[in-house]
Amino acid sequence: MKIAQVFLFIASFAISARSEKDYSAFDSISPEPKSKFALLDDVRILANGLLQLGHGLKDFVQKTKGQINDIFRKLNIFDKSFYELTLQTNEIKEEEEELRKTTSILKVNNEEIRNISLELISRIENFMQEKIQLQEKVGGLEKKVAKLVHGQPVIQESKEITSLKSFVERQDNHIRQLLKIVQDQHAQLDKQHGETTELEDKLNNTDFQENTENAFSWKQTKPQTIPTPSPNSMATEQEFHGVATDCTAIYNAGEHSSGIYTIKPNGSEAFSVYCEMKLDRPWTVIQRRSDGSQDFNQTWGSYVNGFGDLHGEFWLGLNKVYSIAKQADNILRIELEDWKANKRYIEYTFTLGSPETDYTLYLSEISGNIPNALTEETEMKFSTMDHGDNTQRDSTYPENYSGGWWHSGCGETNLNGKYTKPRSKGKLERRKGLYWKPQKGRFYLLKSTKLMIHPTDLESFD
Repeated sequence: MKIAQVFLFIASFAISARSEKDYSAFDSISPEPKSKFALLDDVRILANGLLQLGHGLKDFVQKTKGQINDIFRKLNIFDKSFYELTLQTNEIKEEEEELRKTTSILKVNNEEIRNISLELISRIENFMQEKIQLQEKVGGLEKKVAKLVHGQPVIQESKEITSLKSFVERQDNHIRQLLKIVQDQHAQLDKQHGETTELEDKLNNTDFQENTENAFSWKQTKPQTIPTPSPNSMATEQEFHGVATDCTAIYNAGEHSSGIYTIKPNGSEAFSVYCEMKLDRPWTVIQRRSDGSQDFNQTWGSYVNGFGDLHGEFWLGLNKVYSIAKQADNILRIELEDWKANKRYIEYTFTLGSPETDYTLYLSEISGNIPNALTEETEMKFSTMDHGDNTQRDSTYPENYSGGWWHSGCGETNLNGKYTKPRSKGKLERRKGLYWKPQKGRFYLLKSTKLMIHPTDLESFD
C-alpha cells in the first residue's frame, strides 16, 4: 500500500511539473520549444517509480505464497491427526463392546455356579438328615443287641449293624467330599464376582480411554502356569528314616523336598515312589510323560507292576497305586502342557477297584482350569491290548490308542497313548499323539502329562 502511494505521488509530481513547464512556455517572452532532455527525465522518474512498485509487489507475493504454504502444511497435519484419532476411537469402541460381552458371559457363569452351589447345599442337607436317621437306627439296634447278648464275654455285631455302620461311614465320607466341592465352587464364584465387579467399574469409569488397554489385557491373560520340580530335586533318592505309608506321612515327618522316597503302604511290600511336594501338600506321582523316551505300549503285566524311570517318564503300576489309594479317600490331579507351553490342570475325587475288578476307576470332578475329558460317575475298567475288553480295540484302532488306559470308547482321551512330536514349527495333526478331548470344545494337543494322587483332606470338615 505504501509503495502504491509513493508511485501515485511521483506520477502526480511528474504531471504537475510538465504542466507548469507547458504554461511557462506560453507565458514566456521567449518562444523556444521544450527540451527533449526534460521529457526524458520525466519518463525516467516514472520508470523508477514503476520498478520500485514491481519489486514491492514481488516481495508481497513471495511472502503471501509462503504464508499460504504454511497454512496448507498445518491443515495436512490436522487432517492426519484427526484420522488417527478416529481410528483410536473406533478401536476403543470395539474393545468396549468386547468387554461388555465378557461381562455378560461372567454374569451368566456366576448365576450357573450359584445355582449349582444351592443344589449341592440342598443335597448335603438331605444327606445330613439321612445320616442322623441312620445313626438313630444303628443306636437302637445296638441297644437291642446289647440286651440280647448281655452277660456273654464276647459281643459280636450282627451283619445288619455292620452293614449299616459301613453305609453310614460311606455317606459321611461322601458328605465331606460334597462340602469340599461346595467350598471350591464358592471360591470360584467369589473370584468371578470380583472379576465382574472390576470390569463393571472400568466400563463405568469416565477415563475409560486410558484404562481400556489394561482392562482388555485381562481377557488375554496367559493360562495359569503349573510349577514343575527342578532336575536337581530328582537327582537321587531321598533319605527317610522310618516306615512311611505314603508321601503324606513323609511330608508330615518334616521332609518337604521333592524327590524319590521309599514307602510301605498297609498290607503291601515296600517300593519307591516320586513325591512332589508342592501346593502346600505332598503328591504321589503315578505317571509322567515329557519327551517320548519311554514306550507306553506295554502288556497288562507291565501296567500292573509298573515300568520306566522315576527320574524321567514312568508308570508307577496299578498294584502300587491300588495299595496307596485303598488306605484313604484320594484326589487325582492331572497336569497337562501343550506344545505352546500353556499349562492346565484338573482334579477329581476317585476310587480305584481291586485287581479282581481290573482296577475299576470311578471319577467325580471337583476343580480345574480345563474342560473335563474323562467319563464321570461311571465305572471304567483298565485294559490293555492283551487284557480286558477287546471288543472294540482291534486292528482298526489308531496307533496312539495302543497304551493301557481306562477306556470307554474309541477316539477318547488316552494319556498313555503313543507319544508324537510335531513335524514342523510345533504343528500336530488332529487326533495324533497325546491329546485331551473334552466332550465339547477343541482338542488340546499335549507335550507333557503328569498324574498325581493325594489323600483327601477331611480335617477341616470335622
